[in-house]
Amino acid sequence: MKALDIALKDMLRSFRSLFAVVFMFVIPLLVTGMFYFMFGNIASSGDFSLPRTKVIIANLDEGGPKFQVNPKNIPDGKKADSMGDLIVNIMESEEMSDFIELSFAPDPELARATVDSQDAQVAIIIPVDFSKEFADIYGEAEIEFYQDPTLTIGPDIIRSIMNRFMDGMSGVKIAVKVFLDEAPPEETIFTGQVVQDYLAVSLVEEDDVATALLAVRPPSGQPVNEEEESQNLLVTIISPIMGGMMIFYAFFTGASTAQSILKEEEERTLPRLFTTPTSQATILSGKLLSVFLTVSVQVIVLLVAARLIFTIHWGELPSTFLMALGIIFSASSFGVFLNSFLKDSKQGGVLFGGVLTVTGMLGMISIFAINSPAAAKLGNSVSLLVPQGWAIRALMQTMNAEPISNVLITTLVLLLWSVAFFAIGVWRFNKRFA
Repeated sequence: MKALDIALKDMLRSFRSLFAVVFMFVIPLLVTGMFYFMFGNIASSGDFSLPRTKVIIANLDEGGPKFQVNPKNIPDGKKADSMGDLIVNIMESEEMSDFIELSFAPDPELARATVDSQDAQVAIIIPVDFSKEFADIYGEAEIEFYQDPTLTIGPDIIRSIMNRFMDGMSGVKIAVKVFLDEAPPEETIFTGQVVQDYLAVSLVEEDDVATALLAVRPPSGQPVNEEEESQNLLVTIISPIMGGMMIFYAFFTGASTAQSILKEEEERTLPRLFTTPTSQATILSGKLLSVFLTVSVQVIVLLVAARLIFTIHWGELPSTFLMALGIIFSASSFGVFLNSFLKDSKQGGVLFGGVLTVTGMLGMISIFAINSPAAAKLGNSVSLLVPQGWAIRALMQTMNAEPISNVLITTLVLLLWSVAFFAIGVWRFNKRFA
C-alpha cells in the first residue's frame, strides 16, 4: 500500500503541472487536429482526385494459336485477335479512361525513352511471342512493366490492374492444363470451349471494369457508403498521424515521469525518505509504479479522445488492448532505463532533445514513408531497431485489422524490450542508492 501511495502522490504531482498536461494530451491532439483541418476541406469538398496516369504501350504481339473471345466479354465489345490486343482493348475501355491517359509506341526502346524523359509514367511492353507463349500451357508469357521510379501511386494502380489481368490469364492456363490432364483423349476437342467458358466467367464479367479493379475500403474493412467516403478518406490520413503522436509523446512522458527520481534526489527529499521505516525497495517501487500509471492514463485518454474527436477506429478491442499494453510497458520501462544513466536532471536536455527525439523519429519512419513502397520497406526494417518502431508496428497491425496473433507477437516483443529495460534500470538505481 505504501508503494501505491507514493505512486499516486507522484502522479498527482505530474498532473498538477500545466506543462506536463499540455505535453501529454494537448500537443498530440493539437498536431492531429491541424492535419484534420488541413485535409478536411479536401475530403469534404470532393476535390481530392488522382491525376490520370500516362501509360504508353508497345504492343509487339504477333498472335499465334488463338482462342476466340466473345466480344461481349471485352470492354466496348471490341474484337481481339491476340492477347496483346485484348490487353490494349481493356486499357482503352471507357471505364479506364477516367484514370489512364493512353498512348502507343512502335518499339520498346521508344516506350522506355518516353518514360525516361517523363513524358509518360508507365510503359507496358508486350513481347512478340506473348500469344504464342500463352497458348503453350508450359510456356511463360510475360509483360514488361517499366515505370518512373520517382512515382508511386499512379504506377501502383496500373501495376495492380496488370496483375489482376495476368492472374486471370494464369487461371486460363491452369484450367486448360487440368482439363488436358484429366479429360479422356476423345474430349480434348473441347479445350477451346473450356477456355471460352473460363474467360466468360473470370476475365471481364463485371459491368464496371474500373470498379472491379479498384475497390476502396475504409481502415475498418467496412464497405464504403458514398455519404461517408470523404470522412473515411480523412480518417485514413490522420489515423497513423494520431497514433504516431500518441506513441512519440508516451515515451517522453515515461522519461519525464521517471526523472522525478533524480529531481527528488537533488532536492534531498529522496534521501530523507530512505531514513524512514519504509524500505528503499518500497520507495523505488512506488516511484517506478507512478511512471507506469501516468503513461497508462495518457495512452487511455488519447485513445478515447481520438475516437470521440476524430472518429478514429483503432481496431478490434482485444487487439487495441494488446497494442496499448505494449505501448505503456515499453514507454515506461524505456524512461526508467534512460534515467538510470543520468547523473542529474540537468542532463535531461540530452535525454529529451537527443535520445528520445532520434529514437522517436526512427520509430515513425514507417508512417512518414507510408505512401512510398520502397521507402516503407526500408523504414519498416530500420524502425524495428528501436522500441518505438515496434509500438508503431503494433498500432498499424491493429488499425489494419490484422489477425490478433500478429498483434500478440509484436506485443510480446515489446514486453521483452520492456523487461530488459526495466531490469537494467532497476539494477542501476538500486546500485546507485545502495
